[in-house]
Amino acid sequence: MLETLETLIKDLGIGYKLLFILMAAAAGLILSKLIHFFMNRMLKKAANKLNVDPTNYNFLKNAVSFLIFIVVIIIIFYSIPELKNLGMSLLASAGILAAIVGFASQQAFSNIVSGIFIVIFKPFRVGDFIKIGELHFGTVEDITLRHTIIKNPENRRVIIPNSVISSETILNSTIGDAKICAFLELSISYNSNIDKAIEIIQNQALEHPNFLDNRSDTDKLENIPPVIVRVISLGDSGILLRAYIWAADSGKSFVMKCDLNKSIKEEFDKNNIEIPFPHQTVYLRQETPLKITKE
Repeated sequence: MLETLETLIKDLGIGYKLLFILMAAAAGLILSKLIHFFMNRMLKKAANKLNVDPTNYNFLKNAVSFLIFIVVIIIIFYSIPELKNLGMSLLASAGILAAIVGFASQQAFSNIVSGIFIVIFKPFRVGDFIKIGELHFGTVEDITLRHTIIKNPENRRVIIPNSVISSETILNSTIGDAKICAFLELSISYNSNIDKAIEIIQNQALEHPNFLDNRSDTDKLENIPPVIVRVISLGDSGILLRAYIWAADSGKSFVMKCDLNKSIKEEFDKNNIEIPFPHQTVYLRQETPLKITKE
C-alpha cells in the first residue's frame, strides 16, 4: 500500500505534496482526538471503580497520541521520495537509541503493562484487604500504573511493583463478600471431656462482640448451632478440635481469634480440660552384668 502511495505522489507537484502532508497531519490529529475521547471515558470509569485519581493515567493517553503521530510521520517520510532517504537515516540512528532505552526501561514497562491489567481486570480495589504471596498483606491505599501501596497492620506502607503482584497469588478478603469464617483450632488431652470442651468453645464464641451468626433460615429451622466444632484428628499428644466462627471482616476475625484463645484457655483451666504438649516417656533398662569365670 505504501509503495502505491509513493508512486502516486511522485507524479504530484510540490503544492500537492504539501497538501498531502497537511491532510496526513489532520487525519492523525482527528484520530488522536477520537482515541482520547474513548480512552477518557474508559479510564474515568475504571478510576471510579478503583477509587483512584484518573490523572494517573494521563501519560497513557499521551503515549497513544505520540504513537499515532509517529506513524503519521513515518507514512509522510516514506511516501515522499525527497524525504525518504533522510527518514531512513534518522530512523536508523533513532533505532539504536530506542533499543538502548528500551532495554534499560524493560522493568518499568513491565510494571506499566501490569498496572493496565489491574485497571482492566480489577483483582482488587482501594480499600480492599488483600494478601500477596506469603509475606505481604494489608489494606490497599493507592494503585498506580507502576506500583501498589499497601498499609499493613503495623501501619507501615508496603510498596510493591505491579509486575511482582501479577506473578503472585492474590488473596482478596473484601471483594464480593467481606464476611470471613475463622478456623480456631485447639487441642485437648485424651483424658479431657470432649463435649465439655466443645460447649466452652461455643459459649465463648457466642459471647464475643465480633461474632456473626451466618446461619440461613433453613439452618436455624434445622437447629444447626451458630458455632460448629468438629473433631479433626486424634494426634500423638491430644485431640484436635476445630471451631468454625464467622465475623464481619478479616480485621474483626483476627481480634476475635486472639480474644478467644485467651478466654477459652481460662475456661479450660477452670474445668480441668488440659491443653496437651508433647510428652516423651523414657524407660531405663539395666542389663545383667556379664560374669566372667576363671577355669
